[in-house]
Amino acid sequence: MDEKKFLARQFEANRAHLRAVAYRMLGSTSEVDDTVQETWLRLSRSDTSAVENLGGWLTTVVARVCLDMLRSRKSRREEPMGPHVPEPADDDAYGRDAEMADSVGAALLVVLETLAPAERLAFVLHDMFAVPFEEIAPIVGRTPAAARQLASRARRRVQGSPPPDADFGRQKNIVDAFLKASREGDFEGLLAALDPDVVFRADAAAQRLGALAEIRGATAVAETFKGRAQAAKPVLVDGTLAVAVIIGGQLRIVLRLTLSGERISAVDAVADAERLGTFDVTVLP
Repeated sequence: MDEKKFLARQFEANRAHLRAVAYRMLGSTSEVDDTVQETWLRLSRSDTSAVENLGGWLTTVVARVCLDMLRSRKSRREEPMGPHVPEPADDDAYGRDAEMADSVGAALLVVLETLAPAERLAFVLHDMFAVPFEEIAPIVGRTPAAARQLASRARRRVQGSPPPDADFGRQKNIVDAFLKASREGDFEGLLAALDPDVVFRADAAAQRLGALAEIRGATAVAETFKGRAQAAKPVLVDGTLAVAVIIGGQLRIVLRLTLSGERISAVDAVADAERLGTFDVTVLP
């Protein structure tokens, strides 16, 4: 067997593991495919004759590719609109993606999205795949002790964050429907997304931007949002679904939402710069 065929067989033997690492790092099945393909390309271009543990070498490579993707994703958050929420996985050609997603859980993936790239890498590799900190350290450009601290900090965030509701996807769909109806001027669509007794409230800063202090009832709130929300995007604010207006990379206003059943029952508009500065905001697609 020639070397290329041997490497291909070794790579296929590790493919499921590489996909699992990439999915926990990225939460995106499309990016998993790209990452695994890039890992194969790097393997095919490298001299691995002196590599004793090819599985460990491949794990390091896929982790580096994932780290680059996470850092690129984070840099895009500074633009008006940014990253994405974890994607549900469908069965792929290997029949493993849905099982892989179930083993991780959407709640954990959403929490992982709040971590810095290096923290996420250290936590995933060490806590989920038992990779030693001595091997993690060169990937993140830190000492083993610093890598340990990254994982520890991430672990505290994961353990201390209340898991998102099991119906996070359903709630996200409600918010998406609300924003779509608002942008398109769909009055009936807005009414469908709003609780009949919905209450809108605005802080003083939002009122200076033209919002009324308080609006009650679905009809009045729907009329207020009809044809609006052109620059609004769904976000996580301190881990909770909300809506934000980001212009020129600057957070201008946050709409904190209360959902009751299948509808939005309260909207609180926050535009105070000092208060906005305290929010941990992650933009969703």
